[in-house]
Amino acid sequence: MSTELHPSIVALVSLAANIAGNHPKQGLCQVDKLKHYGVAQDQIDQVVEIARHIRDEAGDSLDALFDEACRKEGAKAKLSAIPVSEGACCTPTASGKSCC
Repeated sequence: MSTELHPSIVALVSLAANIAGNHPKQGLCQVDKLKHYGVAQDQIDQVVEIARHIRDEAGDSLDALFDEACRKEGAKAKLSAIPVSEGACCTPTASGKSCC
């Protein structure tokens, strides 16, 4: 039996994905929907913060991997999948919010 997600949850997920994925529209229409559904601005801000953190963390990881590969093998370096660390699955945002 499948249960549909509440539209506010769909809008939150879509907003986060748009931001984390660097979508040109940045999820701005989802913000309007979330306000219409009565989602508090503080909750929207938390989702934006977490999505930006994940986006920035991914970029930093890719940059570090790229830099390491360039130092080892030069311009012809082939990048493999990003290794998963042994520790926590993610780091907290600047304000201490968990993204996992």
